[in-house]
Amino acid sequence: MFDVALSVSAFVRSKTHADVAWMVSPHASTDTLALTPGGGRIGSVAQGVFDSALADIANLKLTQGRLVTFTVGAFEASISGYNEGTPVEFLLIPVELFPSHTWPALLEREPIAIVCTIDNGDVISIETFTPETMSSANERTQELFNAGVSSVSTHDNQVITVLVPTTKLVIAGNGPIAEALQAMATTMGWNVRMETRNDVVAGYVADMSPMDGVVIMGHNVEQSGRSLELALESDAGYIGALGSLKMQEARADWLAYRDVTDLSRVHGPAGLNIQASSPGEVAVSILAEMIAVLKGS
Repeated sequence: MFDVALSVSAFVRSKTHADVAWMVSPHASTDTLALTPGGGRIGSVAQGVFDSALADIANLKLTQGRLVTFTVGAFEASISGYNEGTPVEFLLIPVELFPSHTWPALLEREPIAIVCTIDNGDVISIETFTPETMSSANERTQELFNAGVSSVSTHDNQVITVLVPTTKLVIAGNGPIAEALQAMATTMGWNVRMETRNDVVAGYVADMSPMDGVVIMGHNVEQSGRSLELALESDAGYIGALGSLKMQEARADWLAYRDVTDLSRVHGPAGLNIQASSPGEVAVSILAEMIAVLKGS
């Protein structure tokens, strides 16, 4: 839900109706889909196979949240990996029904617990708890929250969703080093996005926080320079730039022409000096530097 918080907060401020959905069973997931009446979709759930069905229900402009159940058909089974005939449950809730502090807390990347009470498929109440208010939550919610990991759990008539932020790494570029970075950071449990299109990179970095990082690579000065400019406009705690000294200077000149001259946040060339040569070794050096920077070492 952290990934859709920026857009949803804008919907709430402008009083634009929207709904959010996430999976409850058979495989509980905190992946979130945000839907607008005009057909807009942000994010995805269950490999996207139920997104259209959820959008159809959202178009009814629900006045309260619902626990929605679908049955996996042959097509859905071929994509999602669930067996044909399996019931799949999602929560689908209008964003305006969440307590007002929910979206600012998600924007600030605070850990949060969302407790939805269900009666005959209807969501009859929604409570959200942050570290400051967790003492007022029920024992089960506190237990799940204190585990320190994101989870979705059904307990009696409540669905308890715990959201714990993880480090986001945006890799602006591609190639063997990018692929090694993606693989290693994913193994560490980070939220990794690899992209070459600057319009998509812009969306990925828009909600970055000091616990996140961006790595810029590529041989096209304009493309990588624009990616670096986007990173500098964000609140990312780590910005690394790969490339030769000549490439670093070319990017700096490109940015200076656009009045961006403060590159003090940029680590370039990215990575600790461990005499790395292979893509895997370079990836290790970059991740080590990023971890050290983010932890204040």
